[in-house]
Amino acid sequence: MENGAAQPVIVAIDGPSGTGKSSTSKAVAAQLGLRYLDTGAQYRAITWWMVTNGIDIEDPTAIAAVAGKPEILSGTDPAAPTITVDGIDVAGPIRTPEVTAKVSAVSAVPEVRARITELQRSLAASIEQGIVVEGRDIGTTVLPDADLKIFLTASPEARAARRSGELKGADVHSTREALIKRDAADSSRKTSPLAKADDAVEVDTTELTLAQVIECVVTLVEEKRAAK
Repeated sequence: MENGAAQPVIVAIDGPSGTGKSSTSKAVAAQLGLRYLDTGAQYRAITWWMVTNGIDIEDPTAIAAVAGKPEILSGTDPAAPTITVDGIDVAGPIRTPEVTAKVSAVSAVPEVRARITELQRSLAASIEQGIVVEGRDIGTTVLPDADLKIFLTASPEARAARRSGELKGADVHSTREALIKRDAADSSRKTSPLAKADDAVEVDTTELTLAQVIECVVTLVEEKRAAK
């Protein structure tokens, strides 16, 4: 079947880091002719802007006061997703340990979540062919009416091994501690915590290869599209 003839579908993929979320989301979008949005990159982008502009990350009021300032643009091509802040390409800078360490604190500020959620919703609504949106609160808060919601999980050990593989030479033990700490921060924040939507399909990726996870999600999307 031609991708062009396929029903547009909005797919929400949530879960903690190290579950294969980004790789899966990009591959599924590419295979099915959908667009792709990494919402975590948007939170990283606003965190990068705060750090670059010397905003006190410990002060939620200071963060809230400037949450509307940076202009964040996300390119949704799954083969080459882009992100810019005020016209600057930040795809590299937002992945630094400094930004990673501060993103949970910035993301917990309600004004930041409101601003980024609005960006995400308007982007998803503007895409005609459908989109895969990955994050931590997509199925519960950002796009509660998504056609398909998937929640990826994996054991902390498996996630730490994957992350330290990505972070070349990172120590698995310290990576695992950092992941658990970030999960706790993201799951316990008052505004849009990391949580599984009641109607989400849970996929445990601990024992699966990336190819198997992609195949599983593609099948779920195709079933949902056929039923529309």
